[in-house]
Amino acid sequence: MTTDTHKETLGFQTEVKQLLHLMIHSLYSNKEIFLRELVSNAADAADKLRFEAIGQPALLEEDPNLRIRIDFDADARTVTIDDNGIGMSRDEAIAHLGTIAKSGTGDFLKALSGDRKKDANLIGQFGVGFYSAFIVADRVDVYSRRAGLSAAEGVRWSSAGEGEFEVATIDKPERGTRIVLHLKDGEEDFADGWKLRGIVKKYSDHIGLPIEMRVERHGKDDKDDKDAVIPEWEAVNQASALWTRPKTELKDEDYQGFYKHIAHDFSDPLAWSHNKVEGKLEYTSLLYLPGRAPFDLYHRDGAKGLKLYVQRVFIMDQAEQFLPMYLRFVRGVVDSADLSLNVSREILQAGPVIDSMKSALTRRSLDMLEKLAKDKPDAYRTFWREFGQVLKEGPAEDFSNREKIAGLLRFASTHDVAGEQSIALADYIARMKDGQDSIYYLTGETHAQIKDSPHLEVFRKKGIEVLLLTDRIDEWLMGYLTEFDGKRFVDIARGDLDLGKLATDEEKEAQEASSKAKEALAGRLKAILGDDVAEVRVSHRLTDSPAILALADGAVSGQLRQLLEASGQQVPESKPVFEFNPEHPLIAKLDAEQDPQRFSDLSRVLFDQAALAAGDGIKDPAAYVKRLNKLLLELTG
Repeated sequence: MTTDTHKETLGFQTEVKQLLHLMIHSLYSNKEIFLRELVSNAADAADKLRFEAIGQPALLEEDPNLRIRIDFDADARTVTIDDNGIGMSRDEAIAHLGTIAKSGTGDFLKALSGDRKKDANLIGQFGVGFYSAFIVADRVDVYSRRAGLSAAEGVRWSSAGEGEFEVATIDKPERGTRIVLHLKDGEEDFADGWKLRGIVKKYSDHIGLPIEMRVERHGKDDKDDKDAVIPEWEAVNQASALWTRPKTELKDEDYQGFYKHIAHDFSDPLAWSHNKVEGKLEYTSLLYLPGRAPFDLYHRDGAKGLKLYVQRVFIMDQAEQFLPMYLRFVRGVVDSADLSLNVSREILQAGPVIDSMKSALTRRSLDMLEKLAKDKPDAYRTFWREFGQVLKEGPAEDFSNREKIAGLLRFASTHDVAGEQSIALADYIARMKDGQDSIYYLTGETHAQIKDSPHLEVFRKKGIEVLLLTDRIDEWLMGYLTEFDGKRFVDIARGDLDLGKLATDEEKEAQEASSKAKEALAGRLKAILGDDVAEVRVSHRLTDSPAILALADGAVSGQLRQLLEASGQQVPESKPVFEFNPEHPLIAKLDAEQDPQRFSDLSRVLFDQAALAAGDGIKDPAAYVKRLNKLLLELTG
C-alpha cells in the first residue's frame, strides 16, 4: 500500500480556472472526445520514451513493450487510462497539469464566441486536451512516475476541477501514468466496456501501439486447478502506424482520424497525400492540409513542421527542416529509413538527404494544393481564406517553385465586384485582350479604397482587367513575382503608363501632341509644387479625374514603406509624380488662370485631392481646408 508524503495543495493558474469552468459546463458538444484526448496524450508519452531510450536503454526498465490500457469499474463509477510511457516527475506534474502557459490559453479564451459548438472546436486547436477529462468527471486522480526515477519518486496529482489541486509524493513501482476519472452523476454510461471499445475504434484505431482492454476467458485456475474466469488484456485497435499500412486498406475515416490525432484538431482536413518513396531514398510521408488556421500561425515560435520518425521510431514532434516556412501550415508525418536513430536538430540542419527530402515534400505539398484547387474549388476557397497570406510568402522564399506557387495564388480584380480573392493568374491570362502582353495590378490598403481609384479609369474604358491587391504582404510579394507564364506584371500606379499594343496609333499620337501642348502648364505646376513632387506630366491613365499621383520607377510605395518601417528598417524618402488630365475642365480653367495666388491655391488643392484619392495622407490638412474654403467663398460670392 502506497503512502502519501510531501503533500501540498496548490492553486490553478487563473486561466486554467476559467478553462475548467467551461469544461465542467459541457463546452464539448461531443463528450466522448475526452477519451480520444487522453489516449493521444498517452501515445505521445510512449513516443517520447521510445526516443529517449535510444540513448538510454535503461529507461525501459523491465518493461520494454509499450502499451496503453483502458479499464473501468461500473460499481465505483471510474474509468482508468494507464500507459507505460515516459511518465512525469513531481515538478513536471505541477508544471504540465497545473498551468497551461505553453498552450496559449489566453488566446484561446479571447477566441471564445459563446457558441458552444464553435467553441468546442477551439479546444484541440489550443492543445488543452487533458482538461477535457472534467467534462465527464467530477474528480481526476493522476498517478505517475518518470522513467529513470526510483519507485519512491512517484507523484499523485488530484483535483475536482475547481480552484486548486493536490500533489503528493508516492511509491509507484511501475513507470508511466495512470489517470483515474471519477464519473459525474449522469455519466455512468462511460463505465461500460462496449461503449469504451466503440470510442477507441472510432477515434484511436490508428494509434501505433496497442490500446488494451480487459477481457474474461474461462479456464483452469493455476492455484487449485478449478474452472475459473481469468481476466486478460487484448488490443482493441489496429496497433500499427497508419502511414505504414497500404493505401488500399485505409478509408477516408482512417485518414481523418489520424489527422485529428497528430494535429490535435477537431475538424476534418481539406486534403491529404500518402506516399511511399523507394529507390535512392526511402521514406514514407503522409501530409495534410488543415481546414483552418491555428491560433499561432503567425507566431515566431508557433508549432510548425512534421512529426519525424526513423524506421517507425518517433524522433521529433516538429521537424521544420522538411518543409519551407511558407508551407508551415502543412501537418503530417515523415518516416525515413535513411536517417540514423540518433538524429538531432543539428544533424537535420543540412545535408543532401535532408535537402532531397525537403525538395520532394515541398513539391508534393504544392501538388496537393493544385489538385485541391482543380477538383474541389470550394474547399480551395476555404484554404485560401485561412492560409492565403502565408502562401504568398512563397515566391520570395522558394525561387525554384515560384511559377508553381504563383499558379496557386488568388486575387481580387476589377472583373469581380464582390472583391473576393478568387481570380487565378491562369484565369486572368485566359481573359486577356488581344495584344495584351502584361498582367496589370494595383495595390492599396483596402478593396473599398482602390476599386474606384482614378488609376483604373483608362483600363475600365478599354475593358482591361486589373488585379486589386490589398493584403499587407502584396507589395512585398510583387517585388519577387515579376512574371507568370511569360507575362510580366505591371503596377498601373508606377512609372509612365505604356499600354503597348492596347493603345492605337491615333491614341499615341494624340498623347504625344497633348504632352507638347501642355509643357508650359507642366512647368508652372512644377514651380508651385516644388520638392513635393519628382515630376509633373500629362497623364495617359485618366479619363474622368483631373489629376493623380503616380509612383516614380524604383520608388517605395506608402504601403510598403509602412511595412518596412514597422519592422525597423530605414526607407529612403521617395516623391510622387503629379499627373494631370489635359481634357478635364478643371485643368483647362487652371491653364487659363493668370492670377499667381489663385493658380497656386488651385494647384495645391488638386495635389492634395490626388493624394487623398491615392490613399495617402495630406501633409498639411489645415492649409488644405483653408485653401478649399477660400475657393468656395469665391465661387459662392
